[in-house]
This record gives sequence, C-alpha cells and structure tokens, in this order.
Amino acid sequence: MKFLAILFISFFVISTNLAKERPNVVIIYGDDVGYGDVGVYGSRLIPTPNIDRLASQGLRLTDGHCSAATCTPSRFSMLTGIHGFRRNVRVLAPNAPMTIKPYMYTLPQLFKDAGYRTAIVGKWHLGIGDGVTAVDWNADVKPGPLEVGFDYSFLLPSTNDRVPCVYLENHRVVNLDPSDPLFVGSKPVGVVATEYPDGKKNPESMTYYKSSHGHNTSVINGIGRIGRQFGGKSALWNDETMADTFVEQATEYISNQKKNKPFFLFFSSQDIHVPRAPHPRFRGKSKLTYRGDAMVQLDWATGEILDALEANGLSENTLVVFSSDNGPVYDDGYEDGTTVLTSTKEVDRGHDASGPYRGGKYQIYEGGTRVPFIVKWPGRIEVGTSNAMVNQIDFIASFASLLNIELKDTQAPDSRNVLPALLGQSSSSYSLMLEEAKRIVALRDGHWKYIPTPANTGGQLYNLDLDPGEQTNVVEQNAERAKQMNMQLEELVATKKGIRSATK
Repeated sequence: MKFLAILFISFFVISTNLAKERPNVVIIYGDDVGYGDVGVYGSRLIPTPNIDRLASQGLRLTDGHCSAATCTPSRFSMLTGIHGFRRNVRVLAPNAPMTIKPYMYTLPQLFKDAGYRTAIVGKWHLGIGDGVTAVDWNADVKPGPLEVGFDYSFLLPSTNDRVPCVYLENHRVVNLDPSDPLFVGSKPVGVVATEYPDGKKNPESMTYYKSSHGHNTSVINGIGRIGRQFGGKSALWNDETMADTFVEQATEYISNQKKNKPFFLFFSSQDIHVPRAPHPRFRGKSKLTYRGDAMVQLDWATGEILDALEANGLSENTLVVFSSDNGPVYDDGYEDGTTVLTSTKEVDRGHDASGPYRGGKYQIYEGGTRVPFIVKWPGRIEVGTSNAMVNQIDFIASFASLLNIELKDTQAPDSRNVLPALLGQSSSSYSLMLEEAKRIVALRDGHWKYIPTPANTGGQLYNLDLDPGEQTNVVEQNAERAKQMNMQLEELVATKKGIRSATK
C-alpha cells in the first residue's frame, strides 16, 4: 500500500509538472475586427472592457498580423502554416469543398500529437466535403474539422451571410427534421422541403434590414443570404442568439476539461461579420449601430470565456490569444447603419476601425492584416506591450517549439518559430513577412513595405516608421530598395519549399 501511495503521488507530481509545461491554449478569434475596434488599441466609441482586461493581464502586440485580408485564406494559413495563395485559397461559396486536405499538417493535429484534446466552436468557412461526392446534409457531413485534427466541433459551416443557416455538431446538422430534408444549391425534383423567399424577386421579404449589394438570395430570418437553401426549417439558427449559443458550447467544453489533460480550443466567433445581428440586450451599447453593438457582443463573449477558465481553475495554466481573421469592413452587403459605403472611406461616425492604418478587409494596406493581437499566460508572459512583428501563420512552428515537437520541412512550410516574441521574451522576430489581399502579395522588410503593381511600374514603397498610414509612396526616391524587395518578394512567392526553409 505504501508503495502504491508513493507511486500515485509520483504520478500526480509528474502529471502536474507536465501540465504546467504544456498549457491549455485558447484562441479567441474575431471576424472582421479591425485594429482600432478595441479599446486598448484606440477605440473611443466602442466599449471593450473584457478584451482590455485581457490586455492588462498579458502582452499587447502592436505589429501583429493575420496572413491575408480576407477570412478563408487567413484561417487556412493559421491552421496549416501555408500561405493561401500557394493553394489558390479564396473566399468560398456555400457548398465549396474543404480547402484543408487530410494530408496537410494542421494546428489542431500538432496539439493532438502533443496529447491535447482539441475543439473548434464557431465559424468554419473552410469548406465541407471532398469535392468529389456531393455533401449529403441529411447524413454524415464530412470531411470537415474532425478529419483535420479536431476532436470536437460545433460550427456554422460556412459563414453567417451564407447558407446553410444551420449548426453542424461534429458530422451532423443540429435539430434537423428528416421530414424536411436540407439541400444547398438545389433540391431534387419531386422532394418536398421548405421553400425560402428569393430576395431578388421578393425584396420585401428582407425585413431585418435590406441588402445593399448581393446577399439577397435565400431570405432566412428576414435576412438575405448568399446561396440557395431548401428545407431544414427546424434546424435554422437564430441570428440574434448565435453568440449565446457559441459561448454556451465553448464554456461547457471548458467546464468538462481536466486539469491534468491539456486542451486546445479555437473559439471562432461570427462577430462582427455581416449580417450583424447582435442580441437585443446589446443594442445601443455602442454609438455605432449594429456594427458597434456586435463588437460589444464579441467583448462580452470574450469575458465569458475568460470567466469560465477562472471558474474552472484553468486560468493560471492557459495561454489565451485574442485576434482577428482580417481587418475591418463597413458596408459588406447589408444596409445595417454604417455610414461608410466604400472601402476607400474609413471613418464611421468618428470611429476609424483600422486605427492609424490605411485600408481594411480586401485591401493590401496595413489595415487589411494588422489586427488586435493579445497573448496572456500567467507567470510566463510579462504584462506589457511589444512592437515585434508576428503573424498568425507562425502559430504552428511556435507552438511546436513550445511543445518540443520537431516539424518536418514539409509540415507548415510557411510557419516560423516566433515563440520568444509571443512570450514577450524578445522585442523582435524576423524581418521578412508576406501580406496577402485578393491576388496581391506584398512584402514587409522591417519597417519597409513593398506592394507590386500588375503593370510592373515600380510598385508602391512605404516607410512605416515615418508613414504608418501608407500615404506617401517613396518608390521613386528608393528605386534600388524597391527593386531588391521586388526580387525578394518574387522569390518567396515562387518558392516550393516555403518561407521557413527559404529564410534559414
């Protein structure tokens, strides 16, 4: 008995020490959240006390980036460590197949290899199915997140402005009634299923708010969507309670975890992506109508997750990251109260969602990829601010370093180890970084930023130290530097081995 007691104590000590070295990891991912949408990054009109609380307990990075200025390639890059342009990854249609292939090494797979439980709750928008066999939404819906490293998933399969407007838990549509089967795109002839209004033919059916452009096909919950949906009425989500649903799923997942078994949770919020439909209890909490109120809702969700970690005794050994998939956008298909109607105008009622930076979603300027980026790990990350240049594409290599896992050259080839910068142990990381917007790829070299032009007319060159807003193109005054950076850019884009090997 004495021997067994000693053995038990030894095992407990070893397990506890292992847990301390292998923190739980929670990524809280906003959608279309700009650098200037958060209080600690300069927002005056949108209150974000919970995100600000996170920053007050961790490291606030001022040069933190997603890899692309649109969601699908940005999410793809973070989860695979491969730049989206290398796989021609673009914003996906409602019934698009998986962009992440089973043979690709992924961030959740890395954590699984290290003995973690893995889960995603929220927006996916990386495709479903193999592209060979049509997805049967009334049976097992796969391949999906479970086939690329996640143990558990609760999703909106595409995004909230696209069909199907249902939740997908693991491989099954939630609350689907077999008597009202679900179809995306078209339905078989002779099959009876719920018909939804066509917003093009019946614009009066869009009662929540009108479409400004596109987003007017299947009208569900009074909101026009991209794509056609038939059936699945019992499974429809409620736009105004979506944040509550995701928070409930995430906090329940957290409460079910054990202290001696680490976990990775990717909380992928739909906020503040269109259609913005914050719960009525958040209406009027900002001075910026639906968009601002949706940001307040995201802040609340962040607070709920932080509180759940604390309530379950998991906060001290959990590394929390807050960031966004791309920069801000205002009117993105709906007349929801924003006063900015084009991407070239950036200020809505005195609020500039990109902060001091130019542009936002879809644009190659800094506002497209420079996003809020906060990292907290009590006892390991000192509270403060860092101007180190970091990118979400580097999560795989960085966490691999933390977990003592050696990546093969073929695994996450564009991901580089910036762990010291993420932990606040270094004020610098690397000098070269790629930024992507639509089909344009730009190069950062320290404080210099080079943007090529299709006509090869010399491109655009900005000194971000002197001109963070990218207002003055200095390519003519620095022609040789621009030439060299253009050559570097072409080499990095063309390389087959990825940036990690190319920049060793």
